[in-house]
Order: sequence, then structure tokens, then C-alpha cells
Amino acid sequence: MSQGESTEESEEEESEEEPKLKYERLLNGVSEILQEDAASCMTVHEKFLALGTHNGKMYLLDIQGNVTQKFDISSVKINQISLDESGEYVGIASEDGKVQVFGLYSREGLHENFDCPIKIVAVHPQFGKSNCKQFVTGGNKLLLYDRNWLNRWKTSVLHEGEGNITNIKWRGNLIAWANNMGVKILDITTKQRITNIPRGDTSLRPDMYPCSLFWKDNLTLVIGWGKSVKVCAVKERHATELRDLPSRYVEIVTQFDTDYYISGIAPLCDQFVMLFFVKETSDKSETMLCARPRLDIIQAHPDSSEEISSDAITVRGFQENECRDYRLEYSEGESLFYIISPRDVVVAKERDQDDHIDWLLARKKYEEALMAAEISQKNIKRHDVLDIGLSYITHLVEKRDYDMAARKCQKILGKNMKLWEDEVYRFKKIGQLKAISKYLPRGDLRLRPAIYEMILDEFLKTDYEGFSTLIREWPGELYNNKIIVQALKGHLNKDPENRTLLKALAELHTYDQRYDEALNIYLKLRHKEVFDLIHKHDLFSSIKDKIVLLMDFDTEKAVDMLLDNEDKISIDKVVNELKDRPELQHVYLHKLFKRDHHKGQKYHEKQISLYAEFDRPNLLPFLRDNTHCPLEKALEICHQRNFVEETVFLLSRMGNSRRALQMIMEELKDVDKAIEFAKEQDDAELWEDLILYSIDKPPFITGLLNNIGTHVDPILLIHRIKEGMEIPNLRDSLVKILQDYNLQILLREGCKKILVSDSLSLLKKLHRTQAKAMLVDDESICEVCLSPLLSTDASKPLGVVAFHCRHTFHRDCLPVASTMFTLYFCNICCAKNRGPGSAIHEMKK
Repeated sequence: MSQGESTEESEEEESEEEPKLKYERLLNGVSEILQEDAASCMTVHEKFLALGTHNGKMYLLDIQGNVTQKFDISSVKINQISLDESGEYVGIASEDGKVQVFGLYSREGLHENFDCPIKIVAVHPQFGKSNCKQFVTGGNKLLLYDRNWLNRWKTSVLHEGEGNITNIKWRGNLIAWANNMGVKILDITTKQRITNIPRGDTSLRPDMYPCSLFWKDNLTLVIGWGKSVKVCAVKERHATELRDLPSRYVEIVTQFDTDYYISGIAPLCDQFVMLFFVKETSDKSETMLCARPRLDIIQAHPDSSEEISSDAITVRGFQENECRDYRLEYSEGESLFYIISPRDVVVAKERDQDDHIDWLLARKKYEEALMAAEISQKNIKRHDVLDIGLSYITHLVEKRDYDMAARKCQKILGKNMKLWEDEVYRFKKIGQLKAISKYLPRGDLRLRPAIYEMILDEFLKTDYEGFSTLIREWPGELYNNKIIVQALKGHLNKDPENRTLLKALAELHTYDQRYDEALNIYLKLRHKEVFDLIHKHDLFSSIKDKIVLLMDFDTEKAVDMLLDNEDKISIDKVVNELKDRPELQHVYLHKLFKRDHHKGQKYHEKQISLYAEFDRPNLLPFLRDNTHCPLEKALEICHQRNFVEETVFLLSRMGNSRRALQMIMEELKDVDKAIEFAKEQDDAELWEDLILYSIDKPPFITGLLNNIGTHVDPILLIHRIKEGMEIPNLRDSLVKILQDYNLQILLREGCKKILVSDSLSLLKKLHRTQAKAMLVDDESICEVCLSPLLSTDASKPLGVVAFHCRHTFHRDCLPVASTMFTLYFCNICCAKNRGPGSAIHEMKK
């Protein structure tokens, strides 16, 4: 076979749908034979091929088409060659009526002459066995030849009278043959004909449109005739249905029609491979011309079919061929299909993964080809995953999809450093180093430092931002740091304030462990990474004189960092550094106080001024939470700045509540706050002062009436109101006082009912408990003498005292109280001050 003379110039090459089969001509010896002769039939065995010609020759060929043996059988056309399953015996039928059956290696056999052309011969599949020496021939009758034990051939007629027999297929014990009337199946063991399947289109000449048969398995026959396909299943007949009928019958399980005439049919898994004879109308005239035959893969359904693929096959001389000139043979061991025509033999085979990859590559579907090669890496023979990947990269570069090409390098080049360097230089040549820079190896496997330096230099010349990104993303070990720093400083000399370059320089200094220089650059740039740098490399000793810079950059972060690392930078050091920046000093001390009220207490006096200056809203909370600040100093500052609320708090804290209340009423004029203050102090004199101050101020009176009902008797206030004074909302205030009073009465009555109910319930429970009987048995002991309560001596009087507390005693062991009647007390409970209920009258049995 030769790929050079492949018939794949057919239409499937232009189709986007991938073909299922590939085609090659059978060359070598076949080419030489068909130059002088014409093929008439061929039979396929898994080990070799047997080709019959119009000149009466039979050739044995290997699967490459080389001739291994030649037999001169006749001077006329050979109609059929039949092989047994072993491939050792052959049956040959020719147009001159000769039938020969012989061993290819033993030469034993039979030569028989008939007076009519013999179109078909079939040897028993197990002909090599001594009990299977049988074959059948088909002319105008079906004859069975059977060799008996005397080594003589016995002939018997199996069927006749329905015209010439054109095809025979023998499988196991079943023989199927086709004649002018249809297809018959016979059981060779019983010599019974099982069925007759009439042919569909009786208008077709059987010799021009012969029947195609094959056994799909031992009990399934497939028939292709004209434009009809039938799948027939041989089944066993039920014993009750036998009577005079054969033990088997045939059921047509699938039937469908085709668009073209069938020249051959073969199995492919659960599908059919079908060879069609095609005629088409000429463009120049209306005459029908023979077109290229089609080889289709058909999926059969019970009543229909589905075309899976269809290929037009270019065979030599197809213009002169008729339907009967084509044959389709197949090899059961492999998915090989042979299309036989007089001047050509074409082999069709299933496409393998290499063919699939070829098809994808031809259509520039490199991504799919690469995926297919990776999945079938162990099975492909003609392709290499790396070669396909490199072709894919080249294809993407040619398409100018540089980013995708660079991205694919990661997957395709893998750990091959030489290929990586080759690709880098290719990208450099086309000016696309930026595209591949993102995907270069940077882990355990690395390129030479010069490669990375070359790319960094390219970015430094053309793209400062890209250069900075690479410096940030690439580990410093990939390249020579000093070379890059030197080149970067050269650019900084031209543009010393370039923030991007300065940031990159700081990164390089960090890689080189020159942290102080990196810190200075970050502070200059006010870059957020300055705090990460300090933490990561413990640079607290380097920032003791840079605290103001850090707080100017990000006050919150700087303060948090300083407070988290008090052991490295002391509070005194920070406060001293911030002495010229009191606003920053306040922020630091405020956060320190929030964390711990006791730390930095020596600065609490200073903080009063700082709060008063920069953060008055937090001054009062500071004074409330602080137990160390000097109150006189705080009062002085608050008085100077006229901070009334803070002054009121300090006066109250210093014990001068009356002065504090006076400030609230005179300066704040806020009756609600004054009332709230009086409630907090809970001092009767303060309430009296508040009433006296408010008695000539109607709005204050209204506020007092609304709020003092639960602390002071409202009558005291009402009696002092001057007659004729107009008080806003007086009625509402009086109504509220009455409602509050009623509510208090209701609450007291409710509590009283609950108390009485609970007392009664508990008393009943106590009574029930004390009324219950107590068990005194042999195991009970006296709590005083610890001897058994019940004496075993019946003559002794029994005196037992049992208390409700469940303690038991001998009567004689208890002291008797000096009362008018006998009364005993539990010694144990009395000692524990258990109270009433510990005494009980004497209990006698």
C-alpha cells in the first residue's frame, strides 16, 4: 500500500466533518496483475488474500498486495473463491463450469466439471476436519458434495427450479443462498429449509444487481439487495408449534431502504459498511452516467437508518463499471474493508488516533490535536506530543497571537530548558519579549540569569511599569541583582523623581537585604509597603528617628504598629519624638489609653490639654475612665476653656455637687440634664435646690413634674407653685403624675397577690410533705446512739421519735423540753438552726 496513491482526494477532505475511514490502494503485486488482467472476485482471510481474475488465475497475496502464490485455474473468468476458517482449503468456481476444491498446502481435493457456468461455491467453514468435508455449488441448482468414509464424494441436490444461484454464505450449520426468487436458509444437519425471503424489487435483473449476504453471527443474516436491507434472526420454534414445521424460523428484525443500489455490505461493530453503485445525470446531456461508488457507514434502526459517514471512492475505470462489477469483502479479525473493482482494489480501514491528529493538523486545529495526542500518547505512532506543541506555538506566532503562544509554552515546553531558551530568542527576534515574560519558569527549574536580565533590560528601555511588575513578581535569585540595580540607577539619573523606578529600586534593595535604603525610598514615596517591610525584616531600630514621617504617611497604621511593638520602641521614645507635633502625640496617647488605662499614666495630665486642644468629644470619656489624672488641673483647664459638661463632671467627682447642679441650671439651662444629675447623685438636698431654683421658672416646673414622680413626692413641688403662675402643659404633667401613681398602686397590688398566692402554695406543699408517712425498718438507726431503732427484744417497750426532717431517734436518747406537755427537738437540726418544724410530739407505737 502507498500513501502517495491514496484515494483521499475524495470530497471528505473539503468537509469539516471528520471521515470515519481512510483509504489506500492495494499496490505492489496487485498493480502488476491488474495492468494485464481484471479482478473478478476476492476472498479475505486474516492471514492472506485470494484474488481471482477474468483470465482464470488465482493469486494468493499478503496484506500489502505482494503475490505469494499463483494458480492457473481456468482460461475464463473465476466467479468465486471460498476459504475455510483455517485458510488451508479453497474452493474455486469458474465461468466454464469447473469447480475445484483443494488444500493449499496438501493439494488433496476434488475437480468437478459442470455443463453450465458455476457462479458460486462455498466450502464448509470447518472443512479441514475429517467429518466436515463438505462444500456446496450454485449454478441452476444447489448441490451439496459430501465425502463419505470411503473417501468418495457423494452429491445431493438441496434446491433447484428457481433460477441461477448468485450467492452462498455458510455459517456453522446454516447455509444461506440467493437465487432469482429470493433468499433461502437451510439447516445442513437436518437438510430442512427454514425460510424463504422473497426479493423486494423484482424488476431488477439478479445477474446485474446481485444479492449481498453476510452472517453477523451464527443466527443473524444480513441481506442487501437492490436498494433494500433486511436483518434476519434465526430463532427456535416452540415445541408446541412444531407439528410438521422446521424446528427453526426466521424473523426480520430490521428493514430499511437506501438511496442507491447495494454492491456490498459488511459489519462494523453495531453498524453497517455499505458499498453503493451510483449513477448521476451528466451536466452536458441528460444521460445517466456511472459515478464513483460510495462507501457509507449506516446505523440501522428497526424501521429506518441513519447515515454516519459517506465517502465517494475514486477507483480506476469507475465510468465503465456496473453494479455487479463491485464487491465488498472484509476481514473479521480487523476493521479492514476491501472494495474490489475490475481495475482496482481499494482498502478502507478505520481511522486511528494518528489519522485523527493528521486531520486536525491539516485544518490547523492544533489545540484539539495536542489534546488528542496527550490523551492517546501511548497509542500514537506517527506523532509526538512535543512536535505538535511546537507546531502549535509556531502557528500562534504566525497568527500574531503572541500572548496565547507564550501561555502555551508553559504547558508544551515543560521542563525542557533548551527549548525555553530557543523560544525566548524567537520572541526577542520578533520583538515580543514582553509577551513571554509572564510565563517564564521561575520555580525550581530556571533559565540562565542572562535570559531574565535580557528581558528586564528590554522592559527597562520601553516599559517602566512592566519592569516594576517583573521586579515585584520575579524572585531576586533569577538574575544578577547588581547588574539590574546599576542599569536602573542609570535611568534614575535621567529621571530621579520617577516613582515607578524608585519603587522598583526599593524592591531590588530588599532582595539584596539593604533594608535601610529600601525603607528610605518607601518613606519618600509614602508607599504602603513600608509597614510590611518593617514588620517582615524587624526594622524597628531603623525607624526610631522616622516616627513622625511614618505617622504623617499613615497615622492609624503607624500608631498601631508602635503600640504593638512597645518592647522595641518605648512609649517615652515615641512621646519624645512627637513633642513638636502635639496633634500626633495626642493620637498616640489616646490609642494607648484606649488599650490600657494604666499605661502611660504619667502623661495623663498632659493628655488633658491635648484632649482639650484636639479632641474635646473624647475629653469627658477620658476623665470618666481615668483614675490617675489630677482633678484640680483638669478643672482649671476646663474652667479656662469654659467646658461646662466637663466642669460639671469634675465638680461632681470632687464632691461639690451643689455647684455642679448650679452650673447645669445657670449655664446649660437644661432641666432634663439637671434632673438626670440629681437622680445620679440621689441626694435630697440636691432635689430641694433643684425645686427652689425651678419654682419661678415655668418650663423647669413642667420638666420636674414630668420626671420626679419616682424620686420625690410631687405634692412638695405642687404646694410651692404660686397661684396664678402659667405653667406649660400643666394638665398633661398632672395627668402623667396620676397615671404613674396608679401604675405604682397596680404594681404593688399585683406583687401582693403574687406573694399571697406563693405563700399559700408553699404552705400547702409543706403540709402535704409533713403529713406523709415515714418508713422505719430494721436498717434505721438512732442518730444519737447509732444503734438500731427497732429492738429485737419484744419485751422491751418501743419508744421511737421521728421528725419531719427525716431524722430518727430513740425517745430515751432525746432531751425533753420543760413544757406542760412532752415536746422533743431534733438535736441535729437545732444545731444547724433549721428553725421551726424541727420539733415533734412524742410518737408511740
